[in-house]
Amino acid sequence: MSPFILLQRLLPQHLLSRWVGRLAELKHPKWLKNTLIKAFIKHYQVNMEEAFAPYPEAYVNFNEFFTRALKPGARPLAVADVLSPADGAFSQVGKINEDQIFQAKGKSFTTTSLLGGNEEWAALFHDGDFATIYLSPKDYHRIHMPIQGTLLATRYIPGDLYSVNQTTAENVDGLFARNERLVCLFDTEAGPMAAVLVGAMIVAGIETVWEGQVAPPGSQIITRHYAQPAPAIELKQGDELGRFKLGSTVILLFGKDQIAWETWCHAGNDIRMGECIASRINV
Repeated sequence: MSPFILLQRLLPQHLLSRWVGRLAELKHPKWLKNTLIKAFIKHYQVNMEEAFAPYPEAYVNFNEFFTRALKPGARPLAVADVLSPADGAFSQVGKINEDQIFQAKGKSFTTTSLLGGNEEWAALFHDGDFATIYLSPKDYHRIHMPIQGTLLATRYIPGDLYSVNQTTAENVDGLFARNERLVCLFDTEAGPMAAVLVGAMIVAGIETVWEGQVAPPGSQIITRHYAQPAPAIELKQGDELGRFKLGSTVILLFGKDQIAWETWCHAGNDIRMGECIASRINV
């Protein structure tokens, strides 16, 4: 086992992450907040020219900087069936083999485990398609709708808080089905779609636009169903869905024979929010 993986297992993951979360919410002293933001920008080479507020002093705390908005037009939406929900890179993308989702180097996890043991939800994606998108620290950290949809339910699943970088993905079994995560289940023109927001080491929180922060501490799975047809939570393609306060990874799930990934969508390729990543098959 590598020292990096061993360290993650030994560290108090949740305590460390919640402590970092409180630090990231501090507004004073301003010099400390500004220093942290400037150091982060320099270290990770964050492109602040595209930020709506390009100066560190404009943000009340680190979390506001990290979840910063972009200038209008910075992420134009392609005319396409399915758009990238985020900036980042494909960790993996492809077919779900029955209920097996490929992770890395011979490692896989089941759809059922990813969705917190909900076999009914998992059946919706049997032999379907998936994309795992990793957001690095320098990336824009708001998540957007890849396709128009109506929210059916959410499922908060407590878990570990391992890093979700490639090294960890190659060495920790079932990584994305072990970490804390939020499953958002939508009804779309391409059938059922799940957007799974996966937490990670020092990720202080996961937010949605309809509920605010939804990654509470604790050990209970929390499932919420949203009444249909009213009041319905409907999000258009490109609308903001949620955001990460540090981190992380988004996993998209689609049902069988509903979408076809673009030919350039391969593990390791960079993507930007709003780019075309797939087309519907049954139009």
